[in-house]
Amino acid sequence: MQLSQLTYQDIQKHQFDLAILPWGATEAHNFHLPYGTDNYQNGVIVKQAAQLAIDKGAKILILPEIPFGVNTGQTDIPYVINMLPSTQLAIINDVATSVFQQCNKLLIFNGHGGNDFKTIIREVGQKFPNKKLLSCNWFQALDNDKYFTHSGDHADETETSLMMYLYPELVRPLSEAGNGQHKLFKVKALNQNWAWGEREWTKISNDTGVGNPSKSSAEKGERFFNDLTQVISQFFIELSNTPLDDFYGY
Repeated sequence: MQLSQLTYQDIQKHQFDLAILPWGATEAHNFHLPYGTDNYQNGVIVKQAAQLAIDKGAKILILPEIPFGVNTGQTDIPYVINMLPSTQLAIINDVATSVFQQCNKLLIFNGHGGNDFKTIIREVGQKFPNKKLLSCNWFQALDNDKYFTHSGDHADETETSLMMYLYPELVRPLSEAGNGQHKLFKVKALNQNWAWGEREWTKISNDTGVGNPSKSSAEKGERFFNDLTQVISQFFIELSNTPLDDFYGY
């Protein structure tokens, strides 16, 4: 299932219908979560969802994770590692060129809100007209408000609860966490879905969090994780099993 753990002999015995490239980020997550939060979460979610899909017959290969994401609005925060979209394009082009020699579908499994692969997929995808290059954001797969009290989008109740369930040893006490209070744009449209401007992180948040983590719990994280991986596994199954020449039909 994981390329990094397979041997050349293993690879020769298998044909995969879907290759998955997990992509995270290395950035500050309030005072209580580690810089690698996106990567830790991404890794467990994709492995569990893929295993559920494999148990039902899907032929899936997970590639090693890319641990750095687009963090251009956070470059003044110590040791936040920023990767420019142009760098991402080059990496995806090289990975796709290699993977598409054996596999027809490559999915970028994204765990960081600053990553946006749509334009890159449009550009790189033109080079591979008979293949499928796609992406998904696991954090948009469910309605988080059904699971958590306080909505947010960074080091919030969702991420904190997941980490409390998946990696409790890496979570500092909630008493040490900031409240995730953040400023919105004064230009109202920029706070809505139809206009966009990059947030300058240290100007909107004192603790790098966006969303209050105070109501987080491992129990909430477990329930969310189980439902999330079920939904994603079904997506993996359908994506893996759907032939390229029969991709449309509804």
